Amino acid sequence: MARFALALALLAVAAPALARDRGVPTATPVGKPLDCLSTVGLRSHVRSDQVIDFVAGRKVYRNTLPYSCPSLGFEERFAYTLTSSRLCSSDLITVLQGPGIGAGARCGLGKFQPVDPAKPAR
Repeated sequence: MARFALALALLAVAAPALARDRGVPTATPVGKPLDCLSTVGLRSHVRSDQVIDFVAGRKVYRNTLPYSCPSLGFEERFAYTLTSSRLCSSDLITVLQGPGIGAGARCGLGKFQPVDPAKPAR
């Protein structure tokens, strides 16, 4: 019985990590990282607790947060407050939780690395 309880405890610890690391698509860096992006027409795709891809037109910018952001990969949505029309590596995002708009963890962004996303195999 003790082994079963230990196995459940290990699964409880591992499950968030498994959900968080469900597979970030590979991407090849192309160019130097940027400190800021214009928010005009900017879309985002949360890839994990630590990776967000931002899409501006036909360009993709991968932002790898300096630290893992709890529940970001699970919730796949976040908000931010701007003082200008640019989103910068010095800005914070807030994970939006639950069926409503509950505020979760606040996390800092990293630099915006232009990338060429890998094409899916056919």
